[in-house]
Amino acid sequence: MTSSTFATDAKTTEKTPVYTSDRTSGSNGPHVSYHYNPQVAQYHYGPHHPMKPFRLMLTDHLVISYKLYEKMDLFTPRRATKDELLEFHSEDYIDFLQTITPELTSKLAEKKLAQFNIGDDCPVFDGMYDYSAMYAGASLDASRKLINGMSDIAINWSGGLHHAKKFEPSGFCYVNDIVLSILNLLRVHPRVMYIDIDLHHGDGVQEAFYTTDRVMTVSFHKYNGEFFPGTGSLDETGIGRGKNYAINIPLKDGIDDDSYIKLFKSIMEPLITKFQPTCIVQQCGADSLGYDRLGCFNLNIRAHGECVKFIKSFGIQMLVLGGGGYTPRNVSRLWCYETSVLNDVTLDHKIPNYLPTYDWFGPDYSLHPQLEGRFDNKNSKKYLESVKQEVMEQLRYLNYAPSVAMKEIPPDLTGLTEEEDQILQELNMESEEGRSIEKIKDEAREGEMEE
Repeated sequence: MTSSTFATDAKTTEKTPVYTSDRTSGSNGPHVSYHYNPQVAQYHYGPHHPMKPFRLMLTDHLVISYKLYEKMDLFTPRRATKDELLEFHSEDYIDFLQTITPELTSKLAEKKLAQFNIGDDCPVFDGMYDYSAMYAGASLDASRKLINGMSDIAINWSGGLHHAKKFEPSGFCYVNDIVLSILNLLRVHPRVMYIDIDLHHGDGVQEAFYTTDRVMTVSFHKYNGEFFPGTGSLDETGIGRGKNYAINIPLKDGIDDDSYIKLFKSIMEPLITKFQPTCIVQQCGADSLGYDRLGCFNLNIRAHGECVKFIKSFGIQMLVLGGGGYTPRNVSRLWCYETSVLNDVTLDHKIPNYLPTYDWFGPDYSLHPQLEGRFDNKNSKKYLESVKQEVMEQLRYLNYAPSVAMKEIPPDLTGLTEEEDQILQELNMESEEGRSIEKIKDEAREGEMEE
């Protein structure tokens, strides 16, 4: 409150919350955890490369400025170990990532670099392996918090790199943290659903689970047969036991908010109802926003966030990840907004002016800039209805909630490395020894009293 006779000082203004709760009085919302490592934002693909990891720093700055950290458990996770990366990736590929450097690149034969798909999209840069281990470690940490019940919703905006393959990088992605996290979740969850709302097809994840009915992959993306990665047509549905458990929704340029939201909800509700996942992994690639550097859709931030809000409404555990997005100021706006959606709070549309990177968000300094209208919408109602009907036809062939024989649950779900486990054992031994000494002292005191 400010008037001619009363004004709040700067300190009070700074401590005033810039969000309002959407929860009804007395209601308990989901337990949300936020997994981040500030070092990830310091890596650099190269001066002309569209992938800019510093978008993660902008995201964290917004989350902090809106004081969303008050609503969540915050974790700075360790890097993924080599053994953890080998749960999906091949050993020769991980060895290559560990040893390759920009200096070595010029000395290697073109054939060797081509073997591991090194080029303009996936260059070799300083710290590439450490960068990959950090974002993968954050996703694995988030999955562990879901498994042990510490979180209902776990967020890692540095993850979601959905193109990486078992033997090679692809589409700016070196390690597929999504596949690694889903493999971890499958230790205890009979069915996991993967939902991808990136501009590009989630090909790496689909490929990894193409033959199983325990993971349903659902991807909304641009598709014309040529647009990267060139996959994601309606007739890619899975094989063997995985037949019909890969769902693809191919879209054309310029789709707008209303069309996207309507299609998304009309497809996801029957899929979730029939598959009955016990955990959902949602990849929230920001390149599906309007005015993205590499994008061709017309989505606004609220529409993208509405898809996240809709999935959250089912009350199923969620692992929420980042992905693409090549206009950093809009990527960070989106992921901050979706963090608020997952925490049931509404943010002031005006970005706090004490944000360290405030100038990045001019000239409007709004959380919700207008992003529609750059492209004509080539998705007719008739076309979108035909896509929906194809998916519904595919759904007819699915069994309700495929049953899974959980014969064995691996015991090691703590996420401790061997070194950390050894330290913990030593601390426990010291603690036990300490208790033994205290017990001897207590018994001695009792003997003295009796004398």
